Amino acid sequence: MIDYIVNGIMTAFTFPNLLAAFLGTFAGIIFGALPGFTPSMGIAVLIPFTYAMDTTSGLILLAAVYCGAFYGGSISAILVNTPGTPAAAATAIDGFKMTQQGRAKEALHEAVIASFWGGIISCLALLFLSPIIAQFSLKFGAAEKFMLAIFGLTIIATLSTGSVLKGLMGGVFGLTLALIGTDPIVGLPRFTFKIPELLTGVSLVPALIGLYSVPQIMTMVSSNKKSIVHREQVKEVGNQKLSFKDLVRYPVAYIRSALIGIVIGIIPGPGGNTASWLAYNQGKIFSKKPEAFGTGSREAIANTEAANNAVTGGSLIPMLTLGIPGNAIAAVLMGALMIKGLAPGPTLFQTKAGITYAFIIGIFIANLFMLLIGLAGAKHFSVVALVPSNILAACVAVLCVIGSYAVKQSFVDVIIMLIFGALGYFLKYFSFDSTPVVLGLILGSMAEQTLGQAKLIYKSYAGVGLALVTRPICIVLILICVASVVVPFLQEKARARKNAAKQGE
Repeated sequence: MIDYIVNGIMTAFTFPNLLAAFLGTFAGIIFGALPGFTPSMGIAVLIPFTYAMDTTSGLILLAAVYCGAFYGGSISAILVNTPGTPAAAATAIDGFKMTQQGRAKEALHEAVIASFWGGIISCLALLFLSPIIAQFSLKFGAAEKFMLAIFGLTIIATLSTGSVLKGLMGGVFGLTLALIGTDPIVGLPRFTFKIPELLTGVSLVPALIGLYSVPQIMTMVSSNKKSIVHREQVKEVGNQKLSFKDLVRYPVAYIRSALIGIVIGIIPGPGGNTASWLAYNQGKIFSKKPEAFGTGSREAIANTEAANNAVTGGSLIPMLTLGIPGNAIAAVLMGALMIKGLAPGPTLFQTKAGITYAFIIGIFIANLFMLLIGLAGAKHFSVVALVPSNILAACVAVLCVIGSYAVKQSFVDVIIMLIFGALGYFLKYFSFDSTPVVLGLILGSMAEQTLGQAKLIYKSYAGVGLALVTRPICIVLILICVASVVVPFLQEKARARKNAAKQGE
């Protein structure tokens, strides 16, 4: 194995492969930063360009797009509260508040640093632990995936800002929206109003763009501020120098969130959006300053970005070793491998070791380029916050329409974006948090589908219940769910007692 890795390093560090990694990362960052232009879209667009390229260079180019796009999604999320990718929605919570505080450059630095560590840790797992982790992923059946979705839904109580009741109401509303589409078990349409485009459910990307972007556009238009932040704020932050400490500011958070991302990545279905929300929740639970989450916390960005970028390597583990893609993006990448004559499976690491290991090392290199581009570009990216609000609002509005339409080339998605935009505005007006709605929408369909599959497998809901309390992974997830709900309340009570004691003194 060591010989394969050494040969892979020598191959990956040739000029054509380094150039492919750089160009792919740069293109991926652009695709990720543009709302609606997903990583899978970027890979699909560039596949034809790889036909004339060397096999290794072509695959490294596409993998670099994958890595760069996940980080790129955080740029627009931080600067204009518009997640470039669904996985960046959690980053927008604290990232945009940091921009409003004049800390855009700091937020962008943390996003790329955390993304780098998440990507590197997942690459190490991909390189050394692929067969073991892939076998573990096969242990996640319908019951385990259902509990994973439930775990994600328990985060609603933790993330709800201001009022837990409002958060739960938003979560229920999101779950209701997840019912739109075709019943996954009986195959009958529900709440589609005879609109064919709704048979597959509410498109997630237009919904996210509407919930997060349109309210911000309306705020920028109606605000008296000439720009999101004052020039003095950006100038003050721009003068700050990057230190070595900044590169390893939250080592425990990087490792913990990367492990969450890897596990979520190897399980077919959930994806980066689920990983980032779970990491955000766990980061808040274990943080020394949980009250800072949601108010512009750099640590929060460290958790979300490390997790969603770790999904990249995690999703490739079952794809390369078992031929089972961890998400839609990995499925597109698997198609590219097959076009190049590589059949994913257990023998890939032996029969095509030269290409496979060079491909993995190429992902390492792509993460390094991502770090360099992100750090060098943060100062220039942050200038976006100085653009006059009316011009910025118009540009974001155009990108929202283009991004929503580009997902399926359907004007119905544009209408969905506008409807969710109006919904997001009223939620903001009445002090409701959009996050629980997003979580309900993302995880609701996953919970329903896996519960239905589990019922078919275990014959009845009683059988499903028995499986949940007897299968080891389900038991662990149940305990984590309980802890996820109970620990934040215990922490809140402890802080209240501590504050009361201080006041008593």
